[in-house]
Amino acid sequence: MRFVCFLLAISLPVGLSAQDKSAAAFGAREAIEHVSMSPDGNKIAYIVPTTGQGSRLYTVDLVDRGTPRVALAVSGNPERLSTCEWVSNARLLCSIVMAIRREGDPIVASRLVAINADGTELKLVSVRQGANAERVSYFGGDLVDLLPSDDGGVLLGREYVPEGKIGSLITKTKEGYGVDRVDTRTLISKSVVAPVRLASEYISDGFGSVRIMGVVKTASGYDSGVRRYLYRISGQNDWNLLSEFDATNNTGFNPYAVDPAEDVAYGFEKNEGRLALYKVKLDGSLTKSQVFSRPDVDVDGLIRLGRQRQVVGVTFATEKREAFYFDPAVKKLGVSLSRVLPDAALINFGGMSADGQKLLIWAGSDTNPGQFYYFDKTTKRVGPLFASRPELADYKLAPVKPVSMKAADGTLIPGYLTLPIGSTGKGLPAIVMPHGGPSARDEWGFDWLAQYFAHQGFAVLQPNYRGSSGYGDSWYQQNGFKSWKTAIGDVNDSGRWLVSEGIAAPDKIAIFGWSYGGYAALQSAVLDPSLFKAIVAVAPVTDLANLIEQERGYMSYRVTRDFIGSGPHIAEGSPARNAKRISAPVMMFHGDLDRNVNVAQAQFMADQLKDAGASPQLFIYKNLDHYLEDGAVRAEMLQKSSDFLKAKLLLQ
Repeated sequence: MRFVCFLLAISLPVGLSAQDKSAAAFGAREAIEHVSMSPDGNKIAYIVPTTGQGSRLYTVDLVDRGTPRVALAVSGNPERLSTCEWVSNARLLCSIVMAIRREGDPIVASRLVAINADGTELKLVSVRQGANAERVSYFGGDLVDLLPSDDGGVLLGREYVPEGKIGSLITKTKEGYGVDRVDTRTLISKSVVAPVRLASEYISDGFGSVRIMGVVKTASGYDSGVRRYLYRISGQNDWNLLSEFDATNNTGFNPYAVDPAEDVAYGFEKNEGRLALYKVKLDGSLTKSQVFSRPDVDVDGLIRLGRQRQVVGVTFATEKREAFYFDPAVKKLGVSLSRVLPDAALINFGGMSADGQKLLIWAGSDTNPGQFYYFDKTTKRVGPLFASRPELADYKLAPVKPVSMKAADGTLIPGYLTLPIGSTGKGLPAIVMPHGGPSARDEWGFDWLAQYFAHQGFAVLQPNYRGSSGYGDSWYQQNGFKSWKTAIGDVNDSGRWLVSEGIAAPDKIAIFGWSYGGYAALQSAVLDPSLFKAIVAVAPVTDLANLIEQERGYMSYRVTRDFIGSGPHIAEGSPARNAKRISAPVMMFHGDLDRNVNVAQAQFMADQLKDAGASPQLFIYKNLDHYLEDGAVRAEMLQKSSDFLKAKLLLQ
């Protein structure tokens, strides 16, 4: 392979003070939020952040190496660009999402628009609602299939709401979620799958045939957490039962993709308590066979290539994310790229041309935030396009080391340790950083939060406490809320491990968490008030009863209620209900449009701490959701957190 550089540039922020420079660099949104390749492989489109939550869509011709041009721009207040996919060599389909309020409550809405690469012919592709619609549809639809043989045509999942007016003979009776074939230029559409009430998902074979439909099973009017998956035999229109998948306990076959050549559905199902990849024949026999499994961790990701999203492998995370390829050619390509690309411990295949000869590739590692490359198989040329985080180009990042910590009951807790560059690794100020979820896990690689605090001189430990996903049922237990004593016990034991190993000074250890991680940070001080000397919680859950109650007006209420459960742990496991036990100083951050965890959670926590005689600091950001996707806000959050932790640990 030859290494060739393409001329593509992204502007970097300037004019920052020395004190705020590192916080701005680490807190900046990723420079490339989404990238896609045109069918002929000659053009790419990419979304870059602007101020606030705003973004722009750029397109560029790689053949003539032209200047990138702006095709679309949104302010972020409230519209945000999510993805933009090429539907022809000249036109794109973009998803726009919005965090807004409905009757005072934050919700997420979306719309689909199509636009030419030069910024012309912008059209709304989502279903237009009339004034007589029975309700407002906040869901704008999603892309089901790119239709390789139809230039500019797509299969879209679209929601229909009945319309009617008393005294009028003009009514629209369609109701539910169906699939339409849509011309993104003319907006002419044809129904492919008639709308079905409670349908939630459609899976195509990549060539225009919808083979699988997911339908929500309800209980007492609420989502039960169970999906009934139906399938069509090739060439037939009748729906047949494929499987039932229960998301509350992750049981049953959960289909993700269809391979038309093998006439199978690929999906995940448990094998001896851990997720494995299976395939099921769609010929009426439903013959199921295991494709790949691991005895130690869940197999939880598909590797898909091309505009037909062909399944070519699976991924799983042990100490690091690994890939297993079914296709020998793809495996060979992955090995070759890992050798030629600098610092490419992790490789992801992005877009691909219709003929499979040109690819977009992302490569990165723990000390490399990531770089996008363009690869031409015919010429064997590979060249860099742009960096994921150009603001960090001048910063030396800290290596991330997989470690294991012994819990009080002798269980080894896996995690990741990041030490400041140039430190001895002993007697350091330290931060335990539990991940969110709780049905998630940390992985080896670049982490902007851990790297920022390591740059500030802290040792950072990220434990995959019991209650984390990825390690099977025995590790997941009942989840991090029902089994909070075990999960939080592991978090605290991770902090004690830092001290016992001499990595952390006993009086200079703090905890930082986001979402469930924020809950864990606060609840850790309920379980052991003396361990951590300062607490930072971003968008934290603080009261389990209120977390259930906030979902009462939504179909997800029953799933949330059953996930969190009932019993003594509702009060015992809620930091706001036990604020009197928390003696460490607390700082919190929250967006007031957070649909995941209502801002009332942080406000209630602050009130309870004040009633207990403490002086918590709470920063609320207007018009931001759970992820605080504003570079300036993230920079402020980092700077305030660092100053707070250094002051409370007596480092200043």
